Amino acid sequence: MIHFVLLISRQGKVRLTKWYSPYSQKERSKVIRELSSEILSRGPKLCNFVEWRGFKVVYKRYASLYFCICSDQDDNELETLSIIHHYVETLDRYFGSAYFILDEILLAGEMQETSKRTTLRLIAAQEELLEAAKEEASSLSSIIAQATK
Repeated sequence: MIHFVLLISRQGKVRLTKWYSPYSQKERSKVIRELSSEILSRGPKLCNFVEWRGFKVVYKRYASLYFCICSDQDDNELETLSIIHHYVETLDRYFGSAYFILDEILLAGEMQETSKRTTLRLIAAQEELLEAAKEEASSLSSIIAQATK
């Protein structure tokens, strides 16, 4: 099971966090601090797996971002790397909300959808629903404005 996902810049700034296990805000800050310093200090030729607090952290650097996933000890590292790669490729094809995409790929810390095509189709459908809701809300507000004049 995946416990959390972190995106960290090379400067150590957190760009995205998604927590699938309960952590208090204080624990989250400590986790981010510890893992940021551990991962950023590692050389580029070292492996992308770190054992940390009884968990396994798998990370991969793409451009200036480190994509990190913390999972159980018995989870497959290569599968976790493929989840990271799948997420990055989907982000590359669809430049919308990173959280939205992550929620389509992972559900409660488990891989939900492996097809990039299906993920992109679902995201596009949800965006269409959002646009329709926005249009409906704006037309309702204009009707209310006219009725109150």
